Amino acid sequence: MGFSASFLYALFCSVISSILAEHVTVTVNAATAVAETDFNFVCATIDWWPKEKCNYGMCPWHESSLISLDLSNPILHNAIKAFKSLRIRLGGSLQDQVVYQVGKNPPKCHSFKTIKKGLFGFSQGCLTMRRWDELNHFFSKTGSVLTFGLNALTGRKRVTRRGLYVGNWDPTNAHDFIEYTVSKGDNIESWEFGNELTGDTGVAARVNAWQYGKDLIKLKEIISKIYHKNDKKQPKLLAPGGFYEPRWFADMLRTSGPNVVDAVTQHIYNLGAGVDRKLIYKIQNPHYLSRIASTYRHFSTTIRNFGPWSAAWVSESGGAYNSGGKEVSNTFVNSFWYLDQLGMASTFGHKVFCRQSLIGGNYGLLNTTTFVPNPDYYSALLWHKLMGPRVLKTIQNGSQFLRAYAHCSKKKPGITVLLINLARKTAFEVSVASELSARKRGTREEYHLTPQGRNLRSHVMLLNGKPLNLNCENHIPKLLPLIAEASAPVRLVPLSIAFVRFKGLTAPACS
Repeated sequence: MGFSASFLYALFCSVISSILAEHVTVTVNAATAVAETDFNFVCATIDWWPKEKCNYGMCPWHESSLISLDLSNPILHNAIKAFKSLRIRLGGSLQDQVVYQVGKNPPKCHSFKTIKKGLFGFSQGCLTMRRWDELNHFFSKTGSVLTFGLNALTGRKRVTRRGLYVGNWDPTNAHDFIEYTVSKGDNIESWEFGNELTGDTGVAARVNAWQYGKDLIKLKEIISKIYHKNDKKQPKLLAPGGFYEPRWFADMLRTSGPNVVDAVTQHIYNLGAGVDRKLIYKIQNPHYLSRIASTYRHFSTTIRNFGPWSAAWVSESGGAYNSGGKEVSNTFVNSFWYLDQLGMASTFGHKVFCRQSLIGGNYGLLNTTTFVPNPDYYSALLWHKLMGPRVLKTIQNGSQFLRAYAHCSKKKPGITVLLINLARKTAFEVSVASELSARKRGTREEYHLTPQGRNLRSHVMLLNGKPLNLNCENHIPKLLPLIAEASAPVRLVPLSIAFVRFKGLTAPACS
């Protein structure tokens, strides 16, 4: 870190030096890992929503759809490339209305249009193979790891006003699409079946769990046959991409049986509606943030009891539903929620966490029209670079407004601790301890995140006092740390976040 950035952060710290500081010890159990995530734990989604998608009198999706997204935009390319291997989920609410223009008798191709009686108010849409080729070429160039969400309503009939669909899934179009994808040499790491069709209500449509399980067996057979015939590594099968309801998820796993579903996927929108005026306060409320912990815990228990061959994923989470909260979900304050969710989900054994969205709505990691990164983009990138797959247990003896998570460092020795200060007026002097604290010698790396102008609704995040802005060539700036003595307490100013890597700390769990 250069002199100017160090000076700016030191100056900022001096301004708040008169603020009451609370001394806290965070103890990290470095002997054994409590969970392990996928190497590409951080994930982002690209949705099908067209520009006509509106909520609360706002239409925040613009041209961010899979169909219309400008793949030639250099910022988009650079933002994904910066991760080196960003996991991207292609799918969303409209995926169960998408047909694929492929096969001997390809379906007619029409764009999504607004209609009153359509699911989510839209007609059926279409993915051409020309656009599919363009997407795969782009994602190959950027090193993306892809999940694609398949239409799970094809062939079914709606029989109730509450959206119950019955009948066997018709796999013809999906079969031709998967076969085409494999024949082109495109690398899909995982296929996900359906979107929010679970439970007693679903969102706009639902399918009974036993029927879903039967259809998953059929889809698994199709995937296995196509990939085996082409001598390709078989991808994962994910399901059901919906809101967790214990009985429905258990019945789906019982019906589909062993080794069919490789990862059970749930959606999380624990902040409520994007229009809620209290949204910004929910994000800063530790009690509110902790409510979702029981869902993570019970979800993992259901998988362990009924599908131990499967992993737990969050395949979509935007915090606030209906496109997120304007001037909240795309500002600094949202990183309190986002990073806390990453920490909590990993602690409860979830392998992947997909953020809604990479671009689109009010909750995009990138600005929907300019493509400029929002604060949560940098939070995601720092997690991806610093937090390794092995999760360590943390205990802290202080305020509920201090959140702490620890992982083995990624690709480097030592451990990395994430600290989140939700307190408005209290700074924390954090001592990190473990049974190996005597070996905590040398220096550590610190990445302090604060909002520009101390405004929680700022669209600009500061790293160690320096604004994170694209350079003149639209490249992502380098994320450089401050260097501090490893034995000294970490000072965490009010309403701030810090990643701290103790590079000299030897941890058996990280060996």
